[in-house]
Amino acid sequence: MDQQDVVRAYYGEALSGAQDLKTQACCCRDLVPAAHRVILANIEPEILARFYGCGSPIPPALAGCHALDLGCGAGRDAYLLSALVGETGSVIGVDMTAQQLVVARRHQQSQARRFGQAQSNVDFRQGYIEDLAALGIADASIDVVVSNCAINLVPDKAQVFAEIFRVLKPGGELLFADVFASRRLPPELADDPVLLGECLGGAMYIEDFRRLMALCGWPDYRVLVKCRIDIGNTDVEARVGATDFWSMTVRAFKLATLEDRCEDYGQVAVYRGSIADQPHRFVLDDHHTFITGKPMLVCGNTAAMLQETRFAEHFQIMGDRSRHFGSFDCGGSAEAAACVGGCC
Repeated sequence: MDQQDVVRAYYGEALSGAQDLKTQACCCRDLVPAAHRVILANIEPEILARFYGCGSPIPPALAGCHALDLGCGAGRDAYLLSALVGETGSVIGVDMTAQQLVVARRHQQSQARRFGQAQSNVDFRQGYIEDLAALGIADASIDVVVSNCAINLVPDKAQVFAEIFRVLKPGGELLFADVFASRRLPPELADDPVLLGECLGGAMYIEDFRRLMALCGWPDYRVLVKCRIDIGNTDVEARVGATDFWSMTVRAFKLATLEDRCEDYGQVAVYRGSIADQPHRFVLDDHHTFITGKPMLVCGNTAAMLQETRFAEHFQIMGDRSRHFGSFDCGGSAEAAACVGGCC
């Protein structure tokens, strides 16, 4: 059995719900926003019971967007997106496990009614997240791609990120939560069926991930949340030894203007406070929190992330790249994100 067959069997047959997980790796650690909790209260319990995410990678300002959920499972995040993008937006959910999609599709019409939609704006497609072309997802057709603890389950991660880059529109956003490791796992652990299914065997070594992102067209990505994983299983802990695992939520934008280092062009950003449910502050990443009305010095990459994306209407950017002042100290580290919230 290859890795995809192992994962498909684990999520299609071995697990009937989150209670069957053997570790705490596939467990949401992000604090879910209040507005999202209201929507989740209107999602079918059967869908919620089959949620295996490790974060809450749902960005703001989604009205009218075309969103793509990779590894959507039974549809929890896809339906959350459905409510947020509204009737003028759309959601594609992709998963390779038929049993999960049966649950997701079973509630399509009832979820549309709960959200006050004339018809469902969600399209569930069975297939591989590393081959989106086979599912008819065109170049530059998606505004936002999300994924929740699914990329670690794919053998060819380079192809996943290349496909995401292909389908995103210029200025589009990738926001995903996944499991990362402090070192490369040996084959006997990386290929173990239980470790694979529990999102540990395929966890990305952080430095390999950094190299991979640059190779696939993402010279600058940002970490929003980083939490150390307490595996909660003594047998598994003994097998992985000194390897540390983290749940991380990562944001990246498809922008041609990004550089591989933060550079200083003397630019200033001011948040207008106009994003729904975020009147007082906007968090871009673990070391960029914009307070409404407060001018903040930013590097060229940060300015581009705010000025050349759907967030542009919510920010005033002063200055351009006509004059360079050297490197920019962004005042924080992608490795230093604090954990907020508790295990779900």
